[in-house]
Amino acid sequence: MSAVNIEGVSKSFSGLPVVDDFTLNIAEGEFVSILGPSGCGKSTVLNIVAGFTRPTSGTVRVAGREISGPGPDRGICFQQAALFPWLTLIDNVTFGPRARRDFTAQHRERAERLIEEFGLADFARHLPSQLSGGMQQRAAIARVLMNDPAVLLMDEPFSALDAQTRLRMQRFLMRVQAEFGSTILFITHDVDEAVYVSDRVIVMSARPGRVVDELVIGSPKPRTPDFLLSERFLTHKARAFTALESAFADHQL
Repeated sequence: MSAVNIEGVSKSFSGLPVVDDFTLNIAEGEFVSILGPSGCGKSTVLNIVAGFTRPTSGTVRVAGREISGPGPDRGICFQQAALFPWLTLIDNVTFGPRARRDFTAQHRERAERLIEEFGLADFARHLPSQLSGGMQQRAAIARVLMNDPAVLLMDEPFSALDAQTRLRMQRFLMRVQAEFGSTILFITHDVDEAVYVSDRVIVMSARPGRVVDELVIGSPKPRTPDFLLSERFLTHKARAFTALESAFADHQL
């Protein structure tokens, strides 16, 4: 059974097709990126899996259950960390169990362990405004993992970061996945990022978004920056660009 099963999903807004007949199966513990140009429907697919919007047609299942709305089995990380500015880092990380009114000593221990593992222990009592962008995103990921989601959904979470911080965060995310065995659906428009962090890359056409190619990366993880200079990386990158260019050529802008 797949961790995520997206079957024949299409979505239209006010009669305008955005996603067309999208099908994807994600295995437990797999890291899959959806790559495509702006406006192709990548984030729409993620929002459908998250339960924020319903498909016009098709079905989505997580762990075999058809989803009908948001749920704790799916953790979401957005482009911005979206931390509560009036809460300290540790209070942001523990917000989920506190909001559910089931916060326990075990939750605090887990939060402190996550903060330590994420290199944030010295900043546990700091407010988000006192943290760098990379620290804020690490805290946001820790907050999601506090809820033990079956699937981690990430919508261009590093797009606002500078190049060096972005590379560090990509390596950090691969280490997190290796440690926690997370199933990740990752949205990006950056070819290098998609090939670097993923087990598979799904390439979408321009709107209405369809699957036009699938790249199986097949390199051990976590990966070092040396992978970005390898022949395998460059081969996958060239194939992804070819798929994107072909999709654009067939699309009337």
